[in-house]
Amino acid sequence: MKILVTGGAGFIGGHLAEQFVRDGHDIVVLDTLVPFYDLGIKERNVEIARTAAAGGDGTYEFVEGSITDADVVEDVVSDVEFVFHQAAQAGVRASVSNPEKTTRTNIEGTFTLLEAARDADVKRVVNASSSSVYGKPEYLPYDEDHPTTPVSPYGASKVAAEHYVRVYNEVYGLPTVSLRYFTVYGPRMRPNMAFTNFVSRCLHGESPVIYGDGTQTRDFTYVEDVVGVNRDLLSTDAADGEVLNVGSTGRITIDDLARVIRDEIDPSLEIEYDDPREGDAKHTHSDVSKARELIGYEPSVSIEEGAKRFVDWYRENEDWYDPLVRRS
Repeated sequence: MKILVTGGAGFIGGHLAEQFVRDGHDIVVLDTLVPFYDLGIKERNVEIARTAAAGGDGTYEFVEGSITDADVVEDVVSDVEFVFHQAAQAGVRASVSNPEKTTRTNIEGTFTLLEAARDADVKRVVNASSSSVYGKPEYLPYDEDHPTTPVSPYGASKVAAEHYVRVYNEVYGLPTVSLRYFTVYGPRMRPNMAFTNFVSRCLHGESPVIYGDGTQTRDFTYVEDVVGVNRDLLSTDAADGEVLNVGSTGRITIDDLARVIRDEIDPSLEIEYDDPREGDAKHTHSDVSKARELIGYEPSVSIEEGAKRFVDWYRENEDWYDPLVRRS
């Protein structure tokens, strides 16, 4: 199959492109290579997928461009069968400081992609959404019927994109699915996240810093589970028009996460605390029963096990991945 992965030089998109190539598919990646974080990580994602293509049956093509550019999007969508839409202006705090960029990329870009997919009659668009759409919890765990009251422009943009995706299914018959990811982590993840900050500081003998009192909780999802659920959507027409939670079903306090990582690296370090950051949700916790029922989703990596895997990977790749090493 020929598959387009938007944002395919990024964290999740890079893992998807790599896995699809290894599965023997022909992959087109559309990415702007904007340095929201170190471009070396994105370039590494591209190189890994290209290497996978060179050693297997699949092919890999990289196109530098934006999902807001209608001509570029129309061109790359015109001859693909599936679209995995990962491209976005990510980051809650980035959206608070620059809501205009978040709105343009995440809402207008999604609309541009859907229009091209409708014209090309693609078999399915899989849209990457976020648990940020939920905002303040009225109850936990979140199921897909929970009210969506986001507390950041990023969350609001993802709600809007979900509605466009749903409407294109209901009105135009375009097969679509939206996946609400719950804080995805793993190898080659964005380096300005809690996981990477904790690991980097501990490896350099510095105390991990928690923003807030540490009682906030997160449902962290290992990237391997996210790749698996996306792969499953290539082989089933179930869940068309639906929104599905993709989480680990567990949750951990940020304080406990810092201690798990600290204890893996240097138990003598103290935990430090700083002011909470604007726009961050207090708690996330997923109910994945809908995804389990419709497409058989079963998360396989616990948060504790995933943290240990990530620490091991980080140590092996510190020379090119760690921000403190790269700056030295």
